[in-house]
Amino acid sequence: MISVLQNVAIDCADAYELARFWSGVTGCPLHPQDRPGDRETQVMLPEGPLLHFNQVPEPKTIKYRIHLCLRPTTSREDETERLLNLGATLVADRRKPDGAGWAVLADPEGNEFCVLRSESDRAARSS
Repeated sequence: MISVLQNVAIDCADAYELARFWSGVTGCPLHPQDRPGDRETQVMLPEGPLLHFNQVPEPKTIKYRIHLCLRPTTSREDETERLLNLGATLVADRRKPDGAGWAVLADPEGNEFCVLRSESDRAARSS
């Protein structure tokens, strides 16, 4: 027997608003029944596990030991700028002058995630 990964659960202060942010990040819709004020919401990814947001009373107090890594379909630079415009903040810039590396961002509630190089960024560096 095996287990299948159903969702990635993210604790947060406002489940609906954080799900809206991640819906904008991924370009995927919220669950059709989710509404403002819901204590649990989901972003419906087309493949793999769902992003499930749980509203909890306690604030984030430490750095989480798990985070999401995103591989954009555009360039890493364009995607980093787009996500900053959506409301993310830059936490650490791990990009290198030779094009390697990644950007560490945080969503509106402080959950960190990385923006990796796109496939086209990677191909340009290897040519």
